[in-house]
Amino acid sequence: MPDRNQIVSAIEGREHQRALGLMRELFNEAPTLANAQFVLKQAGPIREHLAMVPCRLAILRSFTIEPVVPILRALALFHGIDLIVHVGDFNAYSTELLDPQSSFYGFNPAVVILATQTRDVLPELWNDSVATEDSEALAARAGSDIEHLIDSLRSRSKAHLILNTLELPNFPNAGILDSQRNTGQSEAIRSINRRLREVAAKNLGVYVLDYDALIARFGRLNWGDESKWLTMRMPLGADSFVHLAREYIRFLLPLCGRTCKALVIDLDNTIWCGVIGEDGLDGIKLGAEYPGNAYLEVQRAILDLHRRGIILAICSKNNPEDALEVFKKHDAMLLRLDHFAATRINWKSKPENIRELATELNIGIDALAFLDDNPLEREEVRVLLPEVHVIDLPAGPAHFAAALRSTPVFERLALSNEDRDRGAYYQAERQRAQLQATGGTLDDYYRSLGMVVEIGAVTSRTIARVAQLTQKTNQFNLTTRRYNEQEIANKEADARWRVDALTASDRFGDYGLVGVAITNRNGDVCEIDSFLLSCRVIGRSVETALLSYVAREAASSGMRSIRGWYLPTRKNAPSKDFYSKHGFKMIKESEGKMLFEHDLSKEIGWPDWIELRTDRSESR
Repeated sequence: MPDRNQIVSAIEGREHQRALGLMRELFNEAPTLANAQFVLKQAGPIREHLAMVPCRLAILRSFTIEPVVPILRALALFHGIDLIVHVGDFNAYSTELLDPQSSFYGFNPAVVILATQTRDVLPELWNDSVATEDSEALAARAGSDIEHLIDSLRSRSKAHLILNTLELPNFPNAGILDSQRNTGQSEAIRSINRRLREVAAKNLGVYVLDYDALIARFGRLNWGDESKWLTMRMPLGADSFVHLAREYIRFLLPLCGRTCKALVIDLDNTIWCGVIGEDGLDGIKLGAEYPGNAYLEVQRAILDLHRRGIILAICSKNNPEDALEVFKKHDAMLLRLDHFAATRINWKSKPENIRELATELNIGIDALAFLDDNPLEREEVRVLLPEVHVIDLPAGPAHFAAALRSTPVFERLALSNEDRDRGAYYQAERQRAQLQATGGTLDDYYRSLGMVVEIGAVTSRTIARVAQLTQKTNQFNLTTRRYNEQEIANKEADARWRVDALTASDRFGDYGLVGVAITNRNGDVCEIDSFLLSCRVIGRSVETALLSYVAREAASSGMRSIRGWYLPTRKNAPSKDFYSKHGFKMIKESEGKMLFEHDLSKEIGWPDWIELRTDRSESR
């Protein structure tokens, strides 16, 4: 574990990434409040040199939560989030949500955490003073109360809301009798929690944190400190501060767009026990007995991530023939080669291979996570590729799977069809690459794909994916404006605005929903607020098709011109010349920001190798 002097020296030497890495290592070894406060103090001078996403977080609470906040801010810092936190007054959450003049609304948060506990929200149930036959009425009342608070928040704010479930008591008031009936204290709390989930599901941007499961995971009897509760209204023990902060981070990362898209996996002693080049197919351990069963658990965890839409890639120092034989011939293997979108099995360095994988997958280095049992390999990647999220593994394989499952960078708050089908997309992409390599002109290649696009208004079915694209798309994103589901819904409901979503497919498969155009009408000018496409279709003229469609629809509704900004970021350089290549003229430039305009009397041509289907106009 690094000492604090090493961190101070790295900062003084302007080694910003090294200093951040040392602070992360210090905190991971000892995740205490004191270390969190030290990290935040030392991070002050280097914050401006780090790629940080700002996030305004309000915590409304029914109990003392202040010691959790520095730990939460330190964890956010390690994931590239600059967390600005407002803590509401003690047990005043209802008043703050209902009062439009409250300091909470003045803070204007992007995310709200409602941190409550059962004894505060429903003291009569916690104390078991309510008749058991009234538990259903109590659940209905609790659901109605939270709906009222959500309605109040939604009328004044577009912030995401994270709700706690209510926790069960360590010892039900009726003892073991509580488990013998369906109307006991514990079942009443479970009923209320089911009602909370129903309410959350009906509201965009409202999510449920299973607080009771969190407490159970780390031990009910160890979670709280009764003396602190009685004297300070602090229900958490000191060891629980970091557990609660880490659970909040699991929500904040997807909300702030700080998740990883791909997991890069080592092979030897990571997903099987042994070194295939030395032990051979029969010598590696993988099966029902330890240690082979520990590696099967790792493979199960990886498969669960794959089903969540995480791209898988292999990065292994091995002879390719030896490593591939395991996938083809070992009966116990759960992972198969078709689960992986890309592979690098050779003797080059891991950082070099990881860079190549990012290029092949067409995603940023910072969208990759790396899993390797070897601490030296992990450290090399951490030093040479600080953008990559390196997963720390314990010394023994028994806890590898748990370490992977608890990694927050893979969390998702919604799962789209595109997420579920991502593995099939990469298989189809390999077939497209093989077709393109056969020769012929680019136009011939486009025509051979048989591309079909569908363009139409955002719907309740597609709104989550549209919001996801605005939050995660970086390379072909002209303005990089981020919107949540509520903001997208508000725009679509406004007659001045229009939100178009594009899905695409070809003869090899379905790309899914991959394009978004958000426009508004200002007099006789159509202004492009957002224009973006997933990297999976960039370079196949789909971007031209979407722009042609937007321009045609604007002209048909009486617009005379169409305008759009290019707002440069670290990642969207590939879209810099998009407007000029399509006949737009730059009419304003300031600090790299460029405003383009196009006369709608001049048509933007539609690519004749793409078929258009739409619910807003006739097929082309």
